[in-house]
Amino acid sequence: MSDISKEFGIDKALKELDIEFENKGTSVGEHFFADGDWIESYSPVDGALIGKVKATTQKNYDKVASTAHEGFKEWRTWPAPARGEVVRQFNDELRRLKAPLGKLVSYEMGKSYQEGLGEVQEMIDICDFAVGLSRQLHGLTMHSERPGHRMYEQWHPLGVVGIISAFNFPVAVWSWNTALAWVCGDACIWKGSEKTPLTSVACQKIAARVFAENKVPEGISSLITGDYKVGEYMTQDKRVPLISATGSIRMGKIVAQEVAKRLGKSLLELGGNNAIIVTPDADIKNTVIGAVFGAVGTCGQRCTSTRRIIIHESIYDKVKDAIVDAYQQIRIGNPLDENNHVGPLIDQDAVKNYLHALEEVKKEGGTILVEGGVLEGEGYESGCYVKPAIAEAENHFDIVQHETFAPVLYIMKYSGEVDNALELQNGVVQGLSSAIMTNNLREAERFLSAEGSDCGIANVNIGTSGAEIGGAFGGEKETGGGRESGSDAWKVYMRRQTNTINYTKDLPLAQGIKFDL
Repeated sequence: MSDISKEFGIDKALKELDIEFENKGTSVGEHFFADGDWIESYSPVDGALIGKVKATTQKNYDKVASTAHEGFKEWRTWPAPARGEVVRQFNDELRRLKAPLGKLVSYEMGKSYQEGLGEVQEMIDICDFAVGLSRQLHGLTMHSERPGHRMYEQWHPLGVVGIISAFNFPVAVWSWNTALAWVCGDACIWKGSEKTPLTSVACQKIAARVFAENKVPEGISSLITGDYKVGEYMTQDKRVPLISATGSIRMGKIVAQEVAKRLGKSLLELGGNNAIIVTPDADIKNTVIGAVFGAVGTCGQRCTSTRRIIIHESIYDKVKDAIVDAYQQIRIGNPLDENNHVGPLIDQDAVKNYLHALEEVKKEGGTILVEGGVLEGEGYESGCYVKPAIAEAENHFDIVQHETFAPVLYIMKYSGEVDNALELQNGVVQGLSSAIMTNNLREAERFLSAEGSDCGIANVNIGTSGAEIGGAFGGEKETGGGRESGSDAWKVYMRRQTNTINYTKDLPLAQGIKFDL
């Protein structure tokens, strides 16, 4: 263990989470043992090796998938409230282990400890939602055109759900999917990010203990580990009717094509290129808070991170200067130290992408307002700490059109009516999150109308970053069109069935057709 991990109790957190590493590998869950190559997890906080796990082989995966498929056959027969009770107990464990799990998320991924705790809180919240949902998996009734007939719809468990999650939210996104899928009666196979394998192991161990105590069939919660090749095991597997994948647009297109080949279902949560529109009637103080947190929170590694600020020309300099001044107050460093605002990027590849974006925006004619760069010296030994940067840019710049998963914020201006700002905001291929800062009711309603934001999330007087679990989360266009978490997102994890019951002695046909024998 490194000095930082000792100082901030990472070893204690791992022990509380029942994670121990031995030369022979680590058994994950009640039935899973991988025997592929070693995957080493290095913390971007200090560059130290936290631990290592074995990758999943094709043979391992086939065993996991078969076990999950067989377990589903029994799990689907459990009453939904009984499944909800298991999720409630899992939630109790999350509450008990919130601090160590949040600390592991922070240390392995690099987000601030407060954000790590917030991510575990999202898990707790979605479990609360799922427990209530377990008594509300409702259908609907309809009137039949035939006398003496009753029609209704009901929802049945779908089967085995494959979940592919990304490093930036190494536990929350899994829980958004699995908590709902479990109460819906599905089994889940989770491929967590190979960049954050230990948080996946920790969650699986928590679930395994709770499931064993409740005699849940084996395989309802399964974990596989590895790179994209391991993900392909699931995307190509007909035993997995739904793949829920979170990641880049490039990855999502590959997943969608593979799943479509076998006519499976995809739930895709892909890239974002999120903008805040700032109108002349905006509250400048709130604008700065929303923009800065949206741009630098999680070191710009959220799918909902603010990438663009579109400011009306009449207040452009005032807002621009306020945001630039706020960047001078940002404290960058060890994310376990709650005095710091921003931690590191996930790895050296992310640093290269960050530096590339800054070079490209300058080549295309942009102006750097807040210089970026890689931090060096004491406390920055991992080489993953960078300075949040701001550039004046044009929306049509190629680099602006793409999502850079790093703290690079592009500022641009608009003139005239809010429709001109909306044209800029919507002028990208991504469609995840959006926001407008205004106290003008007409502008706010225009933004929220069918002619306004084309994103799946549209906020007024709050930033683009973050979402509550009560609402369905997801985006349009090349963001994938999927919806997770709240509202009626549960329906994607189930199959719809229409039923007609004839309680008469006759057999009338639909549309008045006569067929006499």
